[in-house]
Amino acid sequence: MQVLHRVPLLGLALALALAAGTAAAQDAPPSSLRQQMSAAEFRAAGLDKLSPAELAALEQWLQRRHGAQAAAPADATPAVVPATPAATVAPAAAAAAAVDAAELERIREQAREEGRREVREQVRGFSDFGSSEPITSNLVGEFRGFGKGNQYTLANGQVWEQTEEARLEGVRLRDPAATIKPGLLNNVWYMRIKGYSTTAKVRRIR
Repeated sequence: MQVLHRVPLLGLALALALAAGTAAAQDAPPSSLRQQMSAAEFRAAGLDKLSPAELAALEQWLQRRHGAQAAAPADATPAVVPATPAATVAPAAAAAAAVDAAELERIREQAREEGRREVREQVRGFSDFGSSEPITSNLVGEFRGFGKGNQYTLANGQVWEQTEEARLEGVRLRDPAATIKPGLLNNVWYMRIKGYSTTAKVRRIR
């Protein structure tokens, strides 16, 4: 019966001892329970009924408890992430918007340049507008030499007509490579077949 009586008393003693030692636990290990508690509190907790060995064991447990609580804050304290000041958010957003606007303008300019290049390729031969680079392609079908009025269809879809009496006889080629170069005068073009030096004056009709 004495052991059963001590069990609830010991539980009550632990609760009171822990409550009494909370403030002191932050700075130094707790002293003996008799020093921390008044005589009335000591008796009310039932600690006066413990043997010296039982009281010493309780105080040792409190010492270990204090050590664990003292070490916990250093490890458990969460890292504080500073908030980004509003003053830095606005410039960053403005810079991102400026980059987006610049990239959009670059894409637009690239599209415009591609459009201009396509137009230059489409009108070459119809006017002197566009690049002065030669047009290189292949004639479609069989080539039997130059002759005034002959029409030559290129693999790129262009159709050219010979406008002068240049002759290239005795030739029979299948899909030969051809080069059409602009002359010195406005909108004058000359065709030459690869492997031959003869040129013929031509104009684009389609």
